[in-house]
Amino acid sequence: MRYWLSLVLLLGSGSMPLLSLAQNSLPSLGDRISGTVSLDQEYAMGQGLLRNLRRGAPTIPDALLNDYLENVTYRLASRSQLQDHRLSFVIIDSEELNAFAAPGGIIGVNTGLFLNAESEAEFASVMAHEIAHVSQRHFARSVDEAQASRIPQLASMMAAIVVMATSDSDQGAAALAAAQGRAVENQLRFSRSNEAEADRIGQDTMYNAGFDPRGMSNLFERLVAINRFGRRPPEFLLSHPVTESRVADARGRASRYPGRSFVDNLEYRIMRARILAHYAEDKQALADEYQKALDESETDLLRDANRYGVAVSFWEDEQYAKAAENLAVLLAKEPNRISYVVTQAEIFTAQNEPGLGISFLQRHLQINPDNHPLTMALADALVEARDYQRAATVMEEHALLRPDDHSLWYQIAEVQGQAGNISKVHQARAEYFKLIGDYRNARDQLQFALRIEAENGVTPATESRLRQKIRNIEALERESRN
Repeated sequence: MRYWLSLVLLLGSGSMPLLSLAQNSLPSLGDRISGTVSLDQEYAMGQGLLRNLRRGAPTIPDALLNDYLENVTYRLASRSQLQDHRLSFVIIDSEELNAFAAPGGIIGVNTGLFLNAESEAEFASVMAHEIAHVSQRHFARSVDEAQASRIPQLASMMAAIVVMATSDSDQGAAALAAAQGRAVENQLRFSRSNEAEADRIGQDTMYNAGFDPRGMSNLFERLVAINRFGRRPPEFLLSHPVTESRVADARGRASRYPGRSFVDNLEYRIMRARILAHYAEDKQALADEYQKALDESETDLLRDANRYGVAVSFWEDEQYAKAAENLAVLLAKEPNRISYVVTQAEIFTAQNEPGLGISFLQRHLQINPDNHPLTMALADALVEARDYQRAATVMEEHALLRPDDHSLWYQIAEVQGQAGNISKVHQARAEYFKLIGDYRNARDQLQFALRIEAENGVTPATESRLRQKIRNIEALERESRN
């Protein structure tokens, strides 16, 4: 906890304590909050938190899932009150229901949110709520209201959010107790007024972005039931308490929006089916459950969603022929839906037929060049085909579009090792370590790469590039140490 507290009390460019910033920074005209913490300082703080989340939390590398989260969140953000649209995302591999926002546009969710939100509108309601916390700058406002005397409470709140996101239930409870002991109130919770404001503004954002605002009250009602019958509430309810009055407020607001028709999104149901199949202990039983739902489906959307559930359950159960049989029906109907295409490629790869997957994906990348899920599926197929050098090239070119994707750099290092390019292994590892905030290891990896290049007759341009990267890492290391 001391490590987290020291991290969140440091801000980016000058690494100055919040107290000093509160005393010396001049406010932006018309923006009282920026007199204490500016948007750039919030962003720098958030990036520090993100680096440590990446290091401490088990994240989901599923490209389809990450791409879906980014698309939904940016759709909401474009209709929100956000001033700074630099957003970063993290999906934590945990069945626990949780979601959080941190300064600087850090949006995090557990995969448990997909398990508990039965519709895209319910899922979007949580994302919109968290975006509202960021857009209304509730963290900075907490500092502004408290001033220097209660700045440590902000540190406790942020540190506990990270611990809850990265720990198991016992550790999360311990972090919660520690935070409570340091503050007059439970600092994991925004104030009631901030929570109400995030609900109201989040619901407006939902409606403006084309999501059914009733999704918020629907999810709240389910969470109340979970809290009523559970022995210990989910972590999300510890930081976002849901009361009957809060449910009623959300329901009342939803009824006052102008009439509009809302369409359920098949893509959300596809993502949810992937998560359900991922966690199912008895995958055959899940396939049977989806088959029963398919037989009883009354709309095309439900039929397609349930058929995909059958297919992905069989795929997870390694019954590839049955998975492909069900997926073929969906592909015949929508041959260019990326989630179907990626799943078919995953089946080809799992069946030890990577050549079919490679040619299949190449055709679709001509339609959707640089698409993240398609590109990562292609890289996986190339690895399965033992074409390691080509796989590494595909991922390195893709990293130019996603330079802050730590899981991508991790995979690049692995594949470069299989390709036998040890210098590039160290260079990719350096990028990975930099993104998780392990600057010492990042510097060491670059020095290893420079030594290998020198032994092989390094070109002046390569040597200059590597030495500059080392200097950049050393600067980041000094900044974090201060």
